[in-house]
Amino acid sequence: MTEQHRLLKLSGLEPLVVTADTNFINVGERTNVAGSKKFLRLIKEEKFEEALDIARHQVEGGAQIIDINMDDGLIDGKEAMVKFLNLIVSEPDIARVPIMIDSSKWEIIEAGLQVVQGKCVVNSISLKEGEEEFLNYAKAIKRYGAAVIVMAFDEVGQADTYERRIEIAKRSYDILVNKVKFPPEDIIFDLNIFPVATGMEEHKRNALDFIEATAWVKENLPYCSVSGGVSNVSFSFRGNNPVREAMHSVFLYHAIKAGMNMGIVNPTMLEIYDDIPKDLLERVEDVMLNRRDDATERLLDFAETVVSKAKESTIDLSWREEPVQVRITRALVKGIDTYVLEDIEEARLSVTKPIEVIEGHLMTGMNVVGDLFGSGKMFLPQVVKSARVMKKAVAYLLPFIEEEKKKNPQTGKETKGAGRVLMATVKGDVHDIGKNIVSVVLACNNYEIIDLGVMVAPEKIIQTAIDKQVDVIGLSGLITPSLDEMVFLAKEMERRNFKVPLLIGGATTSKAHTAIKIDPQYKNAVVHVNDASRAVTVVGDLLNQRNNQKYVGDLKADYEKFRIGFHKRTKHKEYLSIAEARKNKFQIDWSSTLIKKPNQLGVQCIESLELNVLEPYIDWSPFFRSWDLHGKYPDILTDTVVGEQAIILFKDAKKLLSTVIDQKLLKAKGIFGLFEANTVNDDDIHIYADGTTIGTFRTLRQQLKKHAGKPNFALSDFIAPSDSDRKDYIGCFCVTTGFGTRELAERFESELDDYNAIMIKALADRLAEAFAEYLHEKIRKEYWGYASDEHLSNEALIKESYKGIRPAPGYPACPDHLEKLEIWKILSVKERIGVELTDSLAMWPAASVSGYYFGNEEARYFGLGKIKEDQVEDFAERKNITLESAKKWLNPNLSED
Repeated sequence: MTEQHRLLKLSGLEPLVVTADTNFINVGERTNVAGSKKFLRLIKEEKFEEALDIARHQVEGGAQIIDINMDDGLIDGKEAMVKFLNLIVSEPDIARVPIMIDSSKWEIIEAGLQVVQGKCVVNSISLKEGEEEFLNYAKAIKRYGAAVIVMAFDEVGQADTYERRIEIAKRSYDILVNKVKFPPEDIIFDLNIFPVATGMEEHKRNALDFIEATAWVKENLPYCSVSGGVSNVSFSFRGNNPVREAMHSVFLYHAIKAGMNMGIVNPTMLEIYDDIPKDLLERVEDVMLNRRDDATERLLDFAETVVSKAKESTIDLSWREEPVQVRITRALVKGIDTYVLEDIEEARLSVTKPIEVIEGHLMTGMNVVGDLFGSGKMFLPQVVKSARVMKKAVAYLLPFIEEEKKKNPQTGKETKGAGRVLMATVKGDVHDIGKNIVSVVLACNNYEIIDLGVMVAPEKIIQTAIDKQVDVIGLSGLITPSLDEMVFLAKEMERRNFKVPLLIGGATTSKAHTAIKIDPQYKNAVVHVNDASRAVTVVGDLLNQRNNQKYVGDLKADYEKFRIGFHKRTKHKEYLSIAEARKNKFQIDWSSTLIKKPNQLGVQCIESLELNVLEPYIDWSPFFRSWDLHGKYPDILTDTVVGEQAIILFKDAKKLLSTVIDQKLLKAKGIFGLFEANTVNDDDIHIYADGTTIGTFRTLRQQLKKHAGKPNFALSDFIAPSDSDRKDYIGCFCVTTGFGTRELAERFESELDDYNAIMIKALADRLAEAFAEYLHEKIRKEYWGYASDEHLSNEALIKESYKGIRPAPGYPACPDHLEKLEIWKILSVKERIGVELTDSLAMWPAASVSGYYFGNEEARYFGLGKIKEDQVEDFAERKNITLESAKKWLNPNLSED
């Protein structure tokens, strides 16, 4: 084919030929369920005719390609894609433009390819799942005659630098063109547009790297196109449209010059490049092109003046002239308390009794918050900020309410609002972030919350529930022993003839455990709540007098069905005896495997570590999950659904973290030890110091019958057996960043600031995990030194791309929390760094991490899974404890047969 014919040619009813003279091609994405709440709702409600209007408006608005995506958990994506594409065919005014079939699921893409007319674009494929899958998808797309968007993503992760972008693009191009014989003109690269001016050093080159990578692709990968989602670049300035519009225009100006020829752009969010004020243009270009070290700070400072001018010229604080109810609702929805006390006072003067402001004005506003949250238009961090405003307003009113009670005692009777909910973290457990979030969300919906805190004895929960006449009891727990505490509570509530619904939540809880272990113990409602967003609906359904009986009946029936299915599945699984499992243990050739003696044996203590050392080691993804924002960092910052809120939350977290580091508000302490060790009798690891046994780690072994050649693992398999005549080594540790957390949280709570009270606990947890990661790296490279030449990025550390493992008691490979007692004894943890163990062997402070170090190159993580009673009996004998005690600690792993 001659060069002049190497053009990207797409079509609906009309052709779209992309030449060097073609202007930038705009892709409309409002027919994407992730990009339009309205479109998602219409598809869910099967209002396809109305959904077609959205597609029509996009084409009328200038979209030259329309992106269609049906990826949502509550939609049959394949069926919806086929139905919608078939309807488009009958609408010539829509069907005239090419279609972009967008999905993360191949079956949806292929279903779309089978019915779409003309020549479409597939969005997208990548090397994320490896070369073989990439080849298979590319071959199929070629057979269907479609063009394809290739994401700059491979097995390692998303490309976030210039080098990674061009590396993945070159590799993808070579595979497609040379192996698949894919027409190069039908390849469109999405080189990942990420936000700039986020305040993070690593994001400074985000725009420039994209622009330079685009130029490289156009020069080195002939005939290809480059695309991207332009709005991502300005996520840091959500809410400041003048700055965002300028950023989009500047970015496009330079990216199009470099060769970007298509993308997703909202035409209403573009300023004409030449019309951008020169002072704003200079600062935006400084950021986009990374021309100054202080570019971000200068744009941030200038942006405040831009938004202020915009407000002055367009808003002028005219909302302050709205009725008082509108103002109070706005304060609650926006989470801003600047004028709320002024407005609350005005509301108080307008009513007969001050309580009416709470029951009227404030609850009206919080109902709006609840509706927005329930419909996905607000996110959890925003709701917690709303609660902060609510609490300040209520605190202002309380003295007036108390005065009213004195004047008129008969009006002082207690009310429960929508209902009274008791919340508690069960005995022995110290984690309460999730519980506190649920409490705030329920409080925002007019439920009175009685929070008993952490490590609450069952007797106290029961008695408080009786004394306070609560409507619901919510139990939370993070560690596996908490599950037994919940079972005990359910039994006790049944014995005492309770009728109160029981909510179950926390990291180790699950629908399976709730259905199998807890629900059978209590005749009344038991519900597993896996995230805060469900709590309001669940509690509302439980307390709805009209439908309560049906709701509880359906719930019980669902759990019964789950139990039956679970037992059917487990009956088909075969298990080995513990003796047979040991015969099938993982084999290492101890005569040849490398065993490195640690550079420094014995116990070492870190009395205090500067927190700024830990910041680069933080894994932020779990932080966002703790706030019910799901996605992987840093991708979550550009997510079309939660990206805006993620950026705001991230900025708030970084601000508080900076204060904590600068003012040394938390203390990081750690202790670790490296020792000689050998495995004895297959499953026990003996620990030595100066030739004397100072402790024994008792490991557990998988008993599920495996396919031929697959071993039954125990951690002891990674330590040389005593009869190998080789000395081996093991380590153990405990680190904490929790000292000071409780005091800070209590200070924030006293200031009615739940948002930062929750934030500081979440940050302390992240710092503790970062400490564990940091110390493990020091162990590998220095103290033990078996990987002294290791050079890994934080991303690689998060993916555990290193030699050796650090499993922890209570986790899948070693679910027995009792082993913490041995670590505490060997290291003198409590005496040396002050971290204690509760009755249920949770660590206090909560922001603490402990575990082992294994250095063998064959060491790997695994899950123990279910075990048989013969191993429990063996374990009890090895640890010299009663069988009942062993069953208590190993209960979640004990097989049902």
